[in-house]
Amino acid sequence: MLKYQIFVSSTYDDLKDERAQVIKAILEMGHIPVGMEMFSAADEEQWKIIARQIDETDYYVLIAGHRYGSVTGGVSYTEKEYDYAISKNIPVLGFIVDSSVEPLAKNTEKEDEKIAALLAFKNKVKQRPVGFWKSADDLHGKVSIALMKAFNTTPRVGWSRSNTISGPEVTQELSRLSKENAELRLQLEVAHNQEAIDRKSHLQQRIRTLKAIPKMLYLRERGKSDWDIEVETTLFKVFSQLAPEMMIEISTSGASTYLALMNKPDSNMEMSTKAPLAINHMKLFFADLASFDLVEPSKKKHAVSDNESYWSLTNEGTELLKLDRVTRLEIAAAQAIKIEETALTSEPSVKPVAKKSTRKTA
Repeated sequence: MLKYQIFVSSTYDDLKDERAQVIKAILEMGHIPVGMEMFSAADEEQWKIIARQIDETDYYVLIAGHRYGSVTGGVSYTEKEYDYAISKNIPVLGFIVDSSVEPLAKNTEKEDEKIAALLAFKNKVKQRPVGFWKSADDLHGKVSIALMKAFNTTPRVGWSRSNTISGPEVTQELSRLSKENAELRLQLEVAHNQEAIDRKSHLQQRIRTLKAIPKMLYLRERGKSDWDIEVETTLFKVFSQLAPEMMIEISTSGASTYLALMNKPDSNMEMSTKAPLAINHMKLFFADLASFDLVEPSKKKHAVSDNESYWSLTNEGTELLKLDRVTRLEIAAAQAIKIEETALTSEPSVKPVAKKSTRKTA
């Protein structure tokens, strides 16, 4: 089977997941991905290595997101790689993030010069046929389809098995590429596992932080004008109580009512039907949670006459809720199993009782 070497070009830190999916798609198709993950030379030597890799590449895949990237000689490495691939008449497959995708703040350019350069670069790429992607999984499928079409419409030299061609140089090169391929697979697996571990550790630390932040709820009974009931709580408890209600969205007044019902000191106590928890305090709670990137204003549309403000979970908030719920369920399951095992071991063994025979003898 002919194997193609495919160069994957993009900015790095903001597109790790997207790069991983594209590399995975190439590996699943049985071809050889090449990218910056394997470049470790000093800056002055890096471009020489990149240029040599592009020279040996059969196809070039560009992923453009919301970052322009590191600049060298007035242009980013990504744009420089793209221009070089075009100059070498290498088939280029461009994929630009869809305009509907909202980036994280850390994944956007802050400098006007870089923002303008990124826009100009994307316009340059759009002068050729391009694809638009909305997520890493979406990109995986679109790259696979585009590469299959490119293999059929613009076949390249590629690489063949060593038993179909002669020469020790080819054998050595195939061995080198095979080793790089295996190393890349291992790096992807290690990176994925480490990322999952780091992510869980980050969320656990976030829970500890929220639990360490004390809060006071000021509640109002039905028929009273003052919020004279004080209930001590934590920011984490406020989040854990509201989070299930925010999987879609909750209004500020709805959150006030819900928190008051969940935290009233007496189950028989009737709370005020209007702002049982002071609205200004409720807004401060949402502001605190938003500062941890756990909630955000809801994106759902509402009637123009609706003066309410609505809140929903962010991706970070959803992950935190899932971890908290799973942890609670695992603890409950472990306790149930322990109780069941204790009951089984403490049950007295029942010995069979011998019955006297009623049979008469002759």
